[in-house]
Amino acid sequence: MTDPQSFLRHLFDRAVEVADPMQSLAAYLPARPEGRMVVIGAGKASARMAEAVEGAYGPCEGLVITRYGYGRPCKGIEIVEAAHPVPDEAGMAATARMLELVSELGEDDMVLALISGGASALLVQPAGNITLAEKQAVNQALLASGAPIGQMNVVRKHLSRVKGGQLAAAAYPARMLALMISDVPGDDPAMIGSGPTVGDASTPADVQAILDRYNLDVPTSVTDVLAAGTGVIPPGDARLRAVENVIYAAPSQSLEAAADMARDDGLDVRILGDALEGEARDVAAEHARLARAARGDRPVLLLSGGELTVTRRGDGIGGPNAEYALALALALDGATGIHAIACDTDGVDGAAEVAGAVIGPDTLQKAADAGTDPRASLDSNDAHGFFDRIGDQVVTGPTLTNVNDFRAILIEPDR
Repeated sequence: MTDPQSFLRHLFDRAVEVADPMQSLAAYLPARPEGRMVVIGAGKASARMAEAVEGAYGPCEGLVITRYGYGRPCKGIEIVEAAHPVPDEAGMAATARMLELVSELGEDDMVLALISGGASALLVQPAGNITLAEKQAVNQALLASGAPIGQMNVVRKHLSRVKGGQLAAAAYPARMLALMISDVPGDDPAMIGSGPTVGDASTPADVQAILDRYNLDVPTSVTDVLAAGTGVIPPGDARLRAVENVIYAAPSQSLEAAADMARDDGLDVRILGDALEGEARDVAAEHARLARAARGDRPVLLLSGGELTVTRRGDGIGGPNAEYALALALALDGATGIHAIACDTDGVDGAAEVAGAVIGPDTLQKAADAGTDPRASLDSNDAHGFFDRIGDQVVTGPTLTNVNDFRAILIEPDR
């Protein structure tokens, strides 16, 4: 293995490739129905999913909302681009049109819903009298709080008219097949995109407990919505009986594809889990310990997925993958023969248009040569700035899929 970091990048590319809707979605499509079929969707991968649908069916009627820069050419399905991770007017207007479109359907019609990570920000219809600006402020506070994605999504559902099964309820009595790409730990369909087609048993009291736990101040309009009772649909609601939710691509599949590739090259592969959560720097410290302990007489690869979090303490440009990589480099302290990659499979880590970063035994020396302080960068949450300065960012552009984080640590054998 002459170039460990190139090898790690090939593993990441393989993980992304197997989650590409153009490679995997068609097998999950039923025969095209005789009656009216409307395609809707939201998420970073949704336009690519729509492209795959039309590749199988030909031109279709529908509306899909994706992130700016993630649009794809479709012949019949309208693709709208909107903001992520903080919602904007374009997403709100498109969501209103989507709700209107599905509300026209009857029991002989079918809805094909395409849901992927990012749908929480792209499907925007605030509940009650909550304004878009207030929804944006709450969303930004959640992102900076360090709350895990599951708890963030509980809050988002109850402040929305479309999440938590409400999109499916709006389409009732039409039949609905929701095809999903999972980007959440545990692959719970209720958490993917905040579950617009899945019922939810959480309550406004659960939301208030989360807001209190993370000391989040919210406007009066949010308090009023929680006090009045929200529109989230409970799991047993009759309006959900015509809905089938199918996860067709998940982090475990991408990790296994990368693992198979590494095994073919003779590596001892150990998958630490596809649903890891926690503070990025804390998980990195534990993985550094595991990497040191794993060294033996053959190369070892530690793989993991999931979604880590960053509690913002500074004003730098960071994201969970870059922060993990920086914290890992510090914890390894130049240990020989250990290399790693940490990237988000959607190509965007945190607020940066960067997938993640690679590290190796020379990372801290590169920092010294560049006159940049890795510890100060970590303290200010400036991991992306750090890796930009030493030239070790991983930049992919939009990957058009999203099965969450991919982390790989390569431990070369004792020499």
